[in-house]
Amino acid sequence: MFSCKFGRLISGLCIPKAAPMCGMSPTGFSWSAVCQRRTLRLQRTQKNPEPCHLSLRQSSHATVDPDEVRRFQLLSSKWWDEQGEFAALHAMNDLRVPLIRDNLLNMHPKNHPGRPLSGLKILDVGCGGGLLTEPLGRLGASVLGIDPVEDSISTAQVHASYDPELRGRLRYQACTLEELSAEAEEAGRFDALVASEVVEHLADLETFAFCCNHMLKPGGSLFITTINKTNLSYALGIVVAEQLLRIVPNGTHDWEKFISPVELERLLESNGFSVQTVQGMLYNPLSGAWSWTNSTAINYALRAVKVRDDVQPEPTDGTEEEESHRTGTHS
Repeated sequence: MFSCKFGRLISGLCIPKAAPMCGMSPTGFSWSAVCQRRTLRLQRTQKNPEPCHLSLRQSSHATVDPDEVRRFQLLSSKWWDEQGEFAALHAMNDLRVPLIRDNLLNMHPKNHPGRPLSGLKILDVGCGGGLLTEPLGRLGASVLGIDPVEDSISTAQVHASYDPELRGRLRYQACTLEELSAEAEEAGRFDALVASEVVEHLADLETFAFCCNHMLKPGGSLFITTINKTNLSYALGIVVAEQLLRIVPNGTHDWEKFISPVELERLLESNGFSVQTVQGMLYNPLSGAWSWTNSTAINYALRAVKVRDDVQPEPTDGTEEEESHRTGTHS
């Protein structure tokens, strides 16, 4: 279970370039919408405090935490060591690859023997060395893997170059999700977005959720695996895994960045998603294997579907009434 945490190394992290100012970019990507949503969320939290920590993290427009980037920069050459720091992530493919494959097949039932995901475009956010990107490419998908750590992207590119089967199916780019979202040719073109062991390292989840919506086609699928914010996840993921057993380097995780399924679902649904499933995951450090479980107390996987493009700030108190008078409609 503890090693669930080590996988978390990566993602979403990025060496941020200058944080964009609130406003509309030439591509139609609206930072002003992100700013407004964050302000309104903070206002609601101050009026009606909730037992969640989401608002405490909404302080920047960059999803990345520079400290996380520096930490994973040191591990960038070790991604493909199946017995090393990323062993649990290698093993996690036994669950997350079938999860992604089967759900996408249900939504896109095309017959491509041997390459069931052919014709689909997938964005792998926080791809690291390509541990998940490559198997998705082998299933026939066209996959773009992004990560802010340039050395990790270099490791991914070199490893993929040894497999001729992957040529033309994989692309890698050293960037953040918000940087990619500002590129007009990339926005709204993906059938699925994967963020596996990423969100617990991010600096700004509001921007992350907004950008996920921006990158997906309507009806596109979002797959997330992460760590719950519970006493048990702290005890096993940090105290045991990092401080006692040294399964992962000390300091890999910050419990304050963990997020509960309820909080994550609330965030996603306010950004144009409908959460379809949430399933617990359990890691056995003795066997080195993952299994599905009914408990989400430690690790869990979430699948959501984009239901709308028009992610706009939620109305403040009284706005809905003012709007009904303006349009002449009443409930």
